[in-house]
Amino acid sequence: MATKVATQPVSLIDPSELCRPELEPKKKEGFRNYTTNEDDPIQRRVYETYTKMHTYQTMDFVEEKMREWCKFDKMELTIMEALEKLNDVVDESDPDVDMPNIVHAFQTAEEIRRVHPELDWFQLTGLIHDLGKIMAFYGEPQWAVVGDTFPVGCAFADSIVYRDSTFHRNPDTYDSRYNTKYGVYSPNCGLDDVQMSWGHDEYMYQVLKNHPNMTLPEEGLYAIRYHSFYPWHLGNDYMYLCNDKDMKMYSWIKEFNKFDLYTKSEVVPDIDELIPYYQSLIDKYIPGKVKF
Repeated sequence: MATKVATQPVSLIDPSELCRPELEPKKKEGFRNYTTNEDDPIQRRVYETYTKMHTYQTMDFVEEKMREWCKFDKMELTIMEALEKLNDVVDESDPDVDMPNIVHAFQTAEEIRRVHPELDWFQLTGLIHDLGKIMAFYGEPQWAVVGDTFPVGCAFADSIVYRDSTFHRNPDTYDSRYNTKYGVYSPNCGLDDVQMSWGHDEYMYQVLKNHPNMTLPEEGLYAIRYHSFYPWHLGNDYMYLCNDKDMKMYSWIKEFNKFDLYTKSEVVPDIDELIPYYQSLIDKYIPGKVKF
């Protein structure tokens, strides 16, 4: 496997991350700067991706995808094989970024390791948090794999990226069952009972829950499931759906996103050298072949 990583692979890069921060020297106020600038090809691609996402991500669509992907019948891979597999997927919306997704995975994990050397499960969480993007390898469209997530089945919050201009063709916007504050949910029902838009977060969470030998703690699973739920942990929306468990986990989500967002840089870790260490964590927490 080391030989393949050392070549010039391509990877699935989240278009929503194109506007997210690099480690230095960009200031925090410049992060996540979404615009509709038609003259900026990157911004235009990002906007088009979110427009499709916000048009087609409905309650019915999410339920259909849950049934389809939670059969876990696409492939069986070890976690390290799955990381490598992403390098066979090209993000057609992002031709200017050629850094493999596996690099971001190791950058995130290594920075967590530096700050939290005692939390090996948290380091592994950083390594695998984007593995759900492997769906794109089986033809899932980009807007159903990447980007910020949000609840379906209730009103779309104001803090969702491009909220004002991209939901007008989503049928749930006009469905009285789904367009109120709580929709099909009840106050403080808990995020476990809320259907999120379909993407790599929910899929990887379901993959791990299905693996009989998975022993990652709840905090790690939670970070994987909700790390793209920016309307909540950045926009402070949807608090009215959260219960005590969600608020207890909230600090872990905030901590995790420091490393997810701010570790992208031109400093590429020595993946070959790091593989034995992270393989030991995989063997400890997610051993064997995993059904995707």
